Amino acid sequence: MGEIRLPRHMFLWCLSAIYMFAFASVYVQIPGLYGNEGVLPARWQLRVSGKSVVEQLKDFPTLLWFGPRLGLDTQQCMELLSLTGTLLSLMTLALPVLRDCRVFLVLWILYLSLYQVGQVFLYFQWDNLLLETGFLAILIAPMKMPWSSKVRLHDNVTFWLVRWLLFRLMFASGVVKLTSRCPTWWGLTALTYHYETQCIPTPLAWFAHQLPVWFQKLSVVGTFVIEIAVPFMFFSPIRRHRLIAFYLQVLLQVFIVLSGNYNFFNILTITLCLSLLDDQHVNFWLRRPTPKTESTLFQTLFSGLALMLEIGTYAVLGYWTVKYFDLQVDWEKKSVSSKTAFTYFEFNGFLKTVTVPSIWIGVLSLTWEIISSMFKCACVRGVLWRLWSTIQWAVMAAATVSMFAISLVPYTYIEYDAHSNLWPGIRTAFEVTDRYQLVNSYGLFRRMTGVGGRPEVVIEGSMDRNTWTEIEFMYKPGNMSAAPPVVTPHQPRLDWQMWFAALGPHTQSPWFSSLLHRLLQGKRDVIRLIQTDESQYPFSKQPPAYLRAHRYKYWFSEPKEDGSYPQRWWRRVYVEEFYPMVHLGDSYLEQMLVQHGLKDKAPPRRSSKAWLPQLLRRVGERAREIPAPLLLWTLFSSAATVCLLNSLLSRAHHQQHEPLQNKHADKQRAERTDSKVTEEEKKHEEQKEEDEKEQEENATSEEEQEEEIEEEENTEDMEEDSLRKRK
Repeated sequence: MGEIRLPRHMFLWCLSAIYMFAFASVYVQIPGLYGNEGVLPARWQLRVSGKSVVEQLKDFPTLLWFGPRLGLDTQQCMELLSLTGTLLSLMTLALPVLRDCRVFLVLWILYLSLYQVGQVFLYFQWDNLLLETGFLAILIAPMKMPWSSKVRLHDNVTFWLVRWLLFRLMFASGVVKLTSRCPTWWGLTALTYHYETQCIPTPLAWFAHQLPVWFQKLSVVGTFVIEIAVPFMFFSPIRRHRLIAFYLQVLLQVFIVLSGNYNFFNILTITLCLSLLDDQHVNFWLRRPTPKTESTLFQTLFSGLALMLEIGTYAVLGYWTVKYFDLQVDWEKKSVSSKTAFTYFEFNGFLKTVTVPSIWIGVLSLTWEIISSMFKCACVRGVLWRLWSTIQWAVMAAATVSMFAISLVPYTYIEYDAHSNLWPGIRTAFEVTDRYQLVNSYGLFRRMTGVGGRPEVVIEGSMDRNTWTEIEFMYKPGNMSAAPPVVTPHQPRLDWQMWFAALGPHTQSPWFSSLLHRLLQGKRDVIRLIQTDESQYPFSKQPPAYLRAHRYKYWFSEPKEDGSYPQRWWRRVYVEEFYPMVHLGDSYLEQMLVQHGLKDKAPPRRSSKAWLPQLLRRVGERAREIPAPLLLWTLFSSAATVCLLNSLLSRAHHQQHEPLQNKHADKQRAERTDSKVTEEEKKHEEQKEEDEKEQEENATSEEEQEEEIEEEENTEDMEEDSLRKRK
């Protein structure tokens, strides 16, 4: 894995946004869900005892125990915690300096405190996933100190845990679809029901539902490949494998976002996918130039081998997909037929074969990251800095190994033999930390519900037992002419539980009796969960005297024969009575409230007139007047704008200082060139003097030679004259 500084920054930024979505979404629903007059008052979860605060925190880890010390009841303390989490995550989203491990520790504690008393409305898999991811962020985020270094050599080690979490999430989600023996998943027909039976579909779900059956079945095949086979590419040493896996996972999540309202879950999953990236690819997105290095012969051979392995992996993946799902192209009908060509026992054999090796793949990948970081620490200059880097590496490596070991307990739930062979010490560690939701088991869409039609509970109210009026919810299907909404990233938790309640008898959803009781009492906070605009609630002026609930089956409407769109989005058929007619003081209603412990045993505390409770009440009244999705996107847009302006200002500041730096560099270059020029001139003059000396020496030597020649000639002449005279 290459450098991951930019993906780590992106991960922390996205997680800050998700925390903001989660806290703000819960905040606007606290009075109706957990208030003193809500559906499930949270004060019932905090039993008064003679224990000290420390003992209470050990038994039930939540900051709500400190509420009475601040003069707040349980509802007000929950509002304070969620409001604090919203503001803190909002500032973390806008200001990079706050993306510190201590800030993420505070955010994790705040959400854990709300989760502990959230009961059925807060016990969703994405809440567990957010808590686990939030705890990993504490290990990943830097601890910014004046003396701390910007380079963190253990980042690859801690960031690896995000990749392992993504693997567990996706692989388990794919496996449970087949181990559940759901006939729609085995028959590859699950998506022919999914779009209309999911909790809160989007308008695009209606159009996706109209796609041909062969395409829906092929989409299920693609889902199995992306969730079961592709996650093993997360740990591939080949970089392009990880990038392909990243884009396939993001593609799946985008399709889910477009067709269904799953709050922040899909955004959080995409955030986990950032662990598959590196700085080089992020710079490619940003169109930043990357330095090119000359490749050696060994690197060229290694690249060729990696390319062959990469192509071979895709070929094997494609071959297995065609073989085990019996894909055949029908050119005449222009379709692709598919079916499962393996049995349940064969898949169980496959699961037993790959579960333990997948753990060892994780061990090898983590070992490589730890050893690589260790060598980086050993190469740090300076004894003290090397010692400090080594200490950090040792602590973070130990924490990473511990988290990996504990996560094996929920991961091996998918296979009995692997789970039973785990070391008992790991089980003990998991049991000790289980209350803090550090690691969790996952498996979304285990079985496809609503195969014979989408079950839906419709509540009706009346003043005289004769004229009944349906109570329409803001988000869940009810009115057949109302278009499906788009509420992401907000999660209307009452609407979600209404979807679960419709799957069985009302006795399996005890909170439903409390909901009817609060509506008969005309509690405003509960009514706002159904309609933010109280004028849309049919009994806004006077509570209904009688309430009842019926179960219907809903289907998406079909296009007309001429291809035009129908006037209604839904069609429905009456099935049965879900809850009998009740009124205030009704014996059946009272019996259900007492049986499930939902009867008010003592009146709530009187609201304090101190400044903090009054401030919380005023802020809550203003915030809940705005539709929750609009409120969430407004907060996000504001923080993103501040973050963008901050980055632009920092870039402008950098550009202002860049000319000065360039001038200084040019000056140094000029001085260097001047010094070089003077040195060259000196060398040239010296060379010139030497040449002149050589020329003078050569001239003198030539003159001497000429004189010698003249002397020789004179001697020869004299000798000739003497010879003539003698003759």
